[in-house]
Order: sequence, then structure tokens, then C-alpha cells
Amino acid sequence: MSYQPIGMFDSGVGGTSIWKELHELLPNENTFYLADSKYAPYGNKPKDRILELSIKNTEFLLEKNCKLIVVACNTATTNAIAHLRKTYNVPFIGIEPAIKPAALNTNRKAIGILATKGTLSSALFHKTSDLFAKDIEVIEQVGHGIVPLVESGKIDTLEMKNLLKKYLSPMIDANIDYLVLGCTHYPYIIPVLKQLLPEHVTIIDSGEAVAKQTKYILQQNNLLNQDVSNPELIFHSNSNPEILHNLIQGKGAVSYLDF
Repeated sequence: MSYQPIGMFDSGVGGTSIWKELHELLPNENTFYLADSKYAPYGNKPKDRILELSIKNTEFLLEKNCKLIVVACNTATTNAIAHLRKTYNVPFIGIEPAIKPAALNTNRKAIGILATKGTLSSALFHKTSDLFAKDIEVIEQVGHGIVPLVESGKIDTLEMKNLLKKYLSPMIDANIDYLVLGCTHYPYIIPVLKQLLPEHVTIIDSGEAVAKQTKYILQQNNLLNQDVSNPELIFHSNSNPEILHNLIQGKGAVSYLDF
């Protein structure tokens, strides 16, 4: 089983930000990435629909004999991963906003969270927030419109900058010193965020932590691939594969697949 691929799915191309961290840490692993861009974004969909899409993607990856599945989507993690773990007999790695390190390290007792509606309204998010951010001002902002712009390749554009200015304004007014990114699409807008935020604000995403957890779970289950030959890196999109190809910078085989 160690030679079988790691499966990953996201509501679109954003989860490739997680894939990059994972591939850097685990360069020998075969990977199979599924970009469900036809149905992006997940964040404004009802929980039942998010669960339905997550099941569809999981079963597709299991048909490809994936040994572990990374739910590379905050919204799918917070709304569906508990069901997936109960239903399927493979390890699942999820993504949730890195509230804990921001809350523990803030000096100004104010942090911002930029995430999807589906993540911010989930029970898992509120449980984590209540546990670690009780005495801290937390400015939550739903990132309406960001995912479609990333999915369209419109990252460093005036449209994106104007949208982010509006979302960041109340956070800057509250004097935050940490901004937590609660969507795997959002690491791609970090260069734009840095243009708009004060220099003292630290931006946190979950990519590195997810990669480390994936390695740990593979080790615990004796599933690490010891083969040092060239790994097979496969990417499928059910929308425009060109955006996916541009983001991974030619590091794997990208194709369109209707799923």
C-alpha cells in the first residue's frame, strides 16, 4: 500500500497550496489531486450539499486506490470530515483555520480571520474559536468573491485589491497583529494581502501543519513510500485545467475530467 497515491480534493484549485507543502515535505509520494472547480465555491453551499460533494470526491479517489485522503478544503473539512472518517476505511487529514497559534501569539489581543461562510458558520470552527480565543477580539470576515477570482486566475488584479481592501478595513481598524487564512485558495493572495496590511501583521495558513500531520499519519500506519524514483503527480479538474496547470507550474500531469 505504501506505493499507492495520496489523494487530495478541494472545491477547486486552492488546495494546490496544500499540495505544494506536502510535495516539498514528502517528495517521494505519488499524489492524485482532484479540483472540483465546476462546483466552486463550497463556502456558500448548504451543509448537505457540501457533504454530497465531499462523498463524491472521496469515492472517486478511493477508486484510484488512494491510501490516505487530504480534504484540502476548509469548508469540506469543517462540514464533512467527521462523516467521511466514520464511513470510509482510510485515514483522512483535514484543514481548519490556524486560530490556535494566532490566539496564543497575539500581543495586541486582536486577530482577523478571513474564511468562507461555510467554515465560519461550522460547529468545528466555533469549538476551536471558543477554546483558544475566549479573551481575544476576533474579527471574522467572509471572503465573498475571492474564490471565483482565484479560480479565474484573477489574483493580482484591481478587482481583487478592491475586494480585499473592503474586507481588511475593519481588521486594520481593530489593530490586529495576526491574520488567519481559512480557505486553501487564500494563500495565493498573500502577496496582495501584504501590499494592503500593516507590516506588523503576520499572516498564517495551515499548509505546513497539514503536510507535517500527513507525514506523521503515514509513518504511524507504515504507509510512507520509500521508493526514490520519480513520483507520479496527477491533477484532474472538472473545469478549466489551464488555471490548475499554471498554479502547479508544470510539476505534474494536468487533465480535464468530468466528475
